[in-house]
Amino acid sequence: MTTSLALAVPPDVTRVVETLIANGFEAFVVGGCVRDAIRGIDPQDWDVATSAKPDAIQRLFKRSLYTNRFGTVVVSSGAHEIEVTTYRIEADYADHRRPEEVAFTESLHEDLARRDFTMNAMAWRPAPGGGGELVDPFGGRADLEARIVRAVGDPAERFAEDALRMLRAVRFASVLRMRIEAATADAIQANATLASALSGERIQQELNKLLLAETPSTGVRLLSDLGLLAVLCPELEICKSIPQDKAIAQDVFEHSLITVDATPPDLVLRLAGLFHDVGKPETMADGHFHQHEFVGEAIARRVLRRWKYPKDTVTAVAHLIRHHMFWYQADWTGSAVRRFIRKVGLDVIPDLFELRRADNIGSGARTPRMYALEDLWARVQGEIERSTAFSPHDLAVDGNDVMRELGIGPGPDVGRVIAALFERVLDEPELNVRERLLPLVRELGGKTG
Repeated sequence: MTTSLALAVPPDVTRVVETLIANGFEAFVVGGCVRDAIRGIDPQDWDVATSAKPDAIQRLFKRSLYTNRFGTVVVSSGAHEIEVTTYRIEADYADHRRPEEVAFTESLHEDLARRDFTMNAMAWRPAPGGGGELVDPFGGRADLEARIVRAVGDPAERFAEDALRMLRAVRFASVLRMRIEAATADAIQANATLASALSGERIQQELNKLLLAETPSTGVRLLSDLGLLAVLCPELEICKSIPQDKAIAQDVFEHSLITVDATPPDLVLRLAGLFHDVGKPETMADGHFHQHEFVGEAIARRVLRRWKYPKDTVTAVAHLIRHHMFWYQADWTGSAVRRFIRKVGLDVIPDLFELRRADNIGSGARTPRMYALEDLWARVQGEIERSTAFSPHDLAVDGNDVMRELGIGPGPDVGRVIAALFERVLDEPELNVRERLLPLVRELGGKTG
C-alpha cells in the first residue's frame, strides 16, 4: 500500500535519499524513524534503505564508513550520522539472536518483510514536488493510529529469528501506551523460553527503556503476564506467590510494582524500587521477612551482574536495598542521627529517602505527609548544616598530623587514633577544629599500643 504523506525529515537526510535516487537507485527512509516522525516525535536516529550496494554507497558519499557485513554504511550528512543499508533478507537465526546469513535483495518489500512489527515496517521517500510517498505493505500506519503492536507476518517466525523482539513488543506497548495484538501476544507466550538465549546487555538495554517509562509497572507486569519474567528473572516472578499484609498490595510482587511507580525517573532508584523486597521469598517465616534486605541485596547484585549492569550501578542499587529498612525513633540523639548519616553515606541520603517514601506508598501510606520520615529528613538536613565531619576524611587533622604529634611513623596506630578522633567528633561536632583535635591526638596516642 502506497499513500501520499508529508513528514518532517531533516534536509540532511532528504539529501542522502535524493542523491541515491538521482544516481539511479531506490532509496527510502525506513523503520523506527518513520514511525516516530508519523507520531510527531523527532527521531534520535535516521535510517535509509536502498537498492545500492555498499561499494556504490561509499562512492557517492565520501564522508562514509563501512565496517560490518550487514550492508550498513554510516554516512555523514551535515549534522547527522545516517545509517544507509542495502535492501536485505536474513536467514538461519540459529541462536535466536542474530542471523547466520545476510543476503542483499532488489526488493523493498522483501526488506520490509524481515522487520519486527508493522509500525517499524514502513518506508518513506520525498516526492519531487514536495511532500512524500509512504510505502506501508503491512498496515503499520493503521496499527500505529490504533495503538496496536503487531508482528510482521507470522509472529512465531519473527520471534524465533530474534527473541529480543518479544521484549521490544513489551517495551513498545508500555512506553508508547499501546496493546499487543492477540496473535502476537500468544506467540510471545508460546516462545518465551527463547529469551533465555539473550545476552545480558540486550536485556539491560530494553529493561532500562521500560523502567524509565512514565509507569514502569505496566511493562514489568506485561513481562510477567506473557511468561517472559519467569525466564529472565525468576527471582522477581516468584514474588507473586509471597503474600504480605499490605493495605493496597496482597503480594510482594504487586507491592514492588507500586513502589517502582512511586520512585522518581532515575534508573538506580527504579531498579532499587523493583528489587527492594526481592529477598522476601527466601526469608519468609511466620509472616515475617527477617533480614530480607541483606538477602535482597545479594540477589539484586546477582541479577544485575547477570544483565551486565555497570559496577557503579550495581553497587548503588545494592546499597539502597541493604539500607531501605532503616528504623527511626523520635528520641534519637543528634549523635545517633549523625551516625545514621555516616552509615548510609552523605551522598546516598536523598536517594534512600526517595526509596523509603516510595516503599511507604507501596505499603498503602497515601496520606500527604509521612511524619516520621519527614521528621528524620529535617533532622538529617539540620545535622548536615551543623556538622563538618561525616567521614574520617572530613576531620580537621590527618594522618600526617597524628604522626608528627606522636613522633611515630606510618602504621596501624595512626589509623586507630584517626578512628577514635572521628568517634569523638561524631558525638561532639564542635571538636572538629585543629586547635582542639591536636591535644586529643596526644591524649589518645598515649592510650594506643
